[in-house]
Amino acid sequence: MDRRKFLKVLGGGALATAALASGCKGEERQGAEGYELGEVPTDKMTYRENRHGEKVSLLGYGCMRLPTVGGVSAREDGAEIDQEQVNRLTDYAIAHGVNLFDTAPPYCKGKSEHVMGIALRRHKREEYYVSSKMSNFPPNTWSREESIKIYQNTLKELQIDYIDYMMLHSIGGTSRDLDGNDLDPMQTFEARFIDNGILDFLMEEREKGRIRNLGFSYHGDVRVFDRAVAMNDTVHWDHVLIQHNYVDWHHEEIEQGGDADSEYMYNTLAALDIPMFVMEPLRGGTLATLYDAATEELKRREPNATIASWAFRFAGMQPKILTVLSGMTYMEHLQDNIRTYSPLKPLNEEELAALEGIAHQMAHFPTVPCTGCQYCMPCRFGIDIPSIFAHYNKCVNEGHMALKADEDADRRAYRKARREFLVGYDRKVPRLRQADHCIGCGECVHKCPQKIDIAAEMRRIDAYAEKLKINK
Repeated sequence: MDRRKFLKVLGGGALATAALASGCKGEERQGAEGYELGEVPTDKMTYRENRHGEKVSLLGYGCMRLPTVGGVSAREDGAEIDQEQVNRLTDYAIAHGVNLFDTAPPYCKGKSEHVMGIALRRHKREEYYVSSKMSNFPPNTWSREESIKIYQNTLKELQIDYIDYMMLHSIGGTSRDLDGNDLDPMQTFEARFIDNGILDFLMEEREKGRIRNLGFSYHGDVRVFDRAVAMNDTVHWDHVLIQHNYVDWHHEEIEQGGDADSEYMYNTLAALDIPMFVMEPLRGGTLATLYDAATEELKRREPNATIASWAFRFAGMQPKILTVLSGMTYMEHLQDNIRTYSPLKPLNEEELAALEGIAHQMAHFPTVPCTGCQYCMPCRFGIDIPSIFAHYNKCVNEGHMALKADEDADRRAYRKARREFLVGYDRKVPRLRQADHCIGCGECVHKCPQKIDIAAEMRRIDAYAEKLKINK
């Protein structure tokens, strides 16, 4: 898409609508202690109306990554969610205008719904909306009975008798049946939601009022997205959760083989007047820390704004975006986002053009489009797939890639970059969990919502690391 079309699509009706969005400093805690952001408004949150006229905060609280005791990953075995801190963050969010909380049965190793149920139960039911998902991923949960158990357990864990937003979780991915046979994305969609009658069941629950809004979240094969959208005449989707940010708006297909970019998804759903939730506004954290030239460009324009806030401003601009989900593990992330959303400062045409230039550059970087969702884990051979990708992407984005060694200056830069990569690699990922131990079994590929050829990427990263080890 050329610059004129980019600005026309985003800058016309979107800017006139004046939307939402902002900050967050990525998945890693950076300068968390003593970080002061100043005043955080309590009465200026931007809201959008759903199909029932209910006002939803454009900042939604994503509950996929919650704070833990000791700060370990919530996905690690034995990790204990810090309930007191979750309560504190929930209270603060509600007090400052956030009213949408999004969770799912698998989040935080199955603990998210339970923890959020405790935190939200302390508030009046009319003060918040809660969103969860039909996460019947394993083939042994595809029967109507087992899928209904998942739904009923969601209500139990969240301590509610109705759910505001229920979604078919992550349609568009591949799977394997109970006999180990590979299923393509369309077969998987039909098996999980259609053949077993579970979509019909959820529609009946909506009729009874136990589900207020019914939708789906999408990753993967665009044919499945189109199939679900085509069902709108009978299902009447109330909302859809899409991956949306200024790189995926048009450039996603460059990296992912032609699957739906968020421009296509947004325009398709907007034409049907279907409101949208946004996930991955920071693209797995990669838009919170950009390469040096991009950082300088954005800091020149807004010296006091976080780099992440630019991505959030973009993510909420379009008028049919109902809420932008952000996983806010730390108080300063929550405060930063609230400030930018209270209210949004719309992006102008020059700012949109700057983001398009950055997106064009990033789309051609040799990064791995991993969002850190951890669906590929655990690897039965012990490979730490997300950490390997995170370290590699970090080195690419920060310019720590050892590519040239001809001139003296280049050789010095090469040695520095080589050390940054190899030393950081050993610190980030234990030796026995690095890419060279991948046997290419392919099990993880079926679980990846981004459709990454993980085995191929492991070979590529391992080859690069081995080259660095040999060429000193």
